[in-house]
Amino acid sequence: MIDDQNLQTVQILRDLVHVDQWQNTLPWQPFQEGVEIHRLYGDGQNGPCAALLKFRPGGKVPRHEHTGFEHIFILSGTQTDDQAKSEAGTLIINPPGTSHAIISESGCIVLAIYERPVKFI
Repeated sequence: MIDDQNLQTVQILRDLVHVDQWQNTLPWQPFQEGVEIHRLYGDGQNGPCAALLKFRPGGKVPRHEHTGFEHIFILSGTQTDDQAKSEAGTLIINPPGTSHAIISESGCIVLAIYERPVKFI
């Protein structure tokens, strides 16, 4: 697993596109309403971060602003934000200064990589 403090160890996630089949092997933590998180690196408060987010059906992330680039790769299911409904295989790049809220009606798992923490509005 990647060490949050010094990033000196390596983490390998095999078969990431099928994470829905092995998701129960990860130590998920509560994050937002109906959403759990598994951090790969970073603490979400300072500097860059990468994490898997698991949305249960109806899970939501409230409106937030991006203070740096954010990349979202939808691994399974669908999610909807202000721009579109996006399904598995979609890459979303949110540039600094943009904002949105997210909901997943049916549930989904996404890989989120961002250079700076988001600011909840």
